[in-house]
Amino acid sequence: MERRDLFRMTAAGLAGAALADAADGAQAQERADASLMLFPGNYTWSAATRGVIATSLWGGADLGEVYKVVAALKGRADEGPAWFAEWSAMAEKVARLAEAAEAAGHAATASAAYMRAANYYQTGERLLQPRSEGSQQAYARAVALFKKGIGDVPFLAIETVEVPFEGKSLPGYFVKSRDAGAAPLPTLVFFDGLDITKEMQYFRGVPELVKRGLAVLIIDIPGTGESIRFRAMPARYDTNVAGTAAADYLATRRDVDKDRLAVMGVSLGGYYAPRAAAFEPRFKACVSWGAIWDYHATWKKRVEKAFQASLSVPGEHIMWVLGVDNIEDALKKLEGFRLAGVAEKVQCPYLLTHGERDAQIPMEDARALFNAIGAKDKTLKVFTFDEGGYEHCQGDNLTIGIAYIGDWLADRLETKRRA
Repeated sequence: MERRDLFRMTAAGLAGAALADAADGAQAQERADASLMLFPGNYTWSAATRGVIATSLWGGADLGEVYKVVAALKGRADEGPAWFAEWSAMAEKVARLAEAAEAAGHAATASAAYMRAANYYQTGERLLQPRSEGSQQAYARAVALFKKGIGDVPFLAIETVEVPFEGKSLPGYFVKSRDAGAAPLPTLVFFDGLDITKEMQYFRGVPELVKRGLAVLIIDIPGTGESIRFRAMPARYDTNVAGTAAADYLATRRDVDKDRLAVMGVSLGGYYAPRAAAFEPRFKACVSWGAIWDYHATWKKRVEKAFQASLSVPGEHIMWVLGVDNIEDALKKLEGFRLAGVAEKVQCPYLLTHGERDAQIPMEDARALFNAIGAKDKTLKVFTFDEGGYEHCQGDNLTIGIAYIGDWLADRLETKRRA
């Protein structure tokens, strides 16, 4: 056999092997994508369930309890009310465990159960018709349970706070290490997304940030959590106002290092955070946990698809969040939710994390946002299928997402604890 023939055969073999590997890789990815769809054909339920499972590491869920709810919902993905019924039933079951433990003097057991019950209630409530009586009652119950639970969380001091805002206030929690004392700490302001709350934010890895030497202020800005449900504060494009209010509040605290403040937002918060950093120079670092470039364009496409796109909540929620009665007015208000002309003003160190297979926001939006950011120190972290974290806001691997973010913040704010 001549050398050139051997070369051709070897090259062909390598090419064939490469194609086979690529095919195997594609099939593996398809299988992984399918496994994430716990409720085939229902992205909203599947994504929400993954979100609950991801919080188990920080006390937001027990896998056995979650699996019982999933089992009860199997085959019922077209029964909207079933979602709330099953999650609220589990929430009440766990709340009774908490109450029994508290009555017996077992504070640690009670605290853990109260926290899980709160998370289960909010998981069920977030997909309800938001103006319904059931929604209001469930959310109030969840907040009350969460507040009962925060007093005995291991290693953490969690304080209920009110941030003054335009003659009213924004509700929040200030979280730090129990052993921090009164020492001034670098502090992160953590904004919600479209349909997330300050309680749910806590379970998205806030303890990991505290491990890295940060204090964290989680607040329900206008359009989120208690602010939209109980205080009649719809979402606004100018979240820099809320960002400045948060910075002003932190300036009053002796346990905050005013020279080391940062701001972060998840999902729609990926718009809120850079908007705040662009207009508030006291923020020395900014994180978009998931990109938002032009939210008007995002929702225009969703409307054109009759809300058949991959959504985290029912499409009509956007009208409630914005405080309007029809989709035309919602789209009009969303015209302000664009970062073109704003991103260029962000001068502090900036991190954007995005999943390469984010089903809600395309990669092209992430690249547009990143390219527009004016900061010299800016990082785009794209989580791939191979490493995990490739879904929306690393919903398939929350641990890897918050670890990367926490380490980046620890480096930029020079905390004393770099995990």
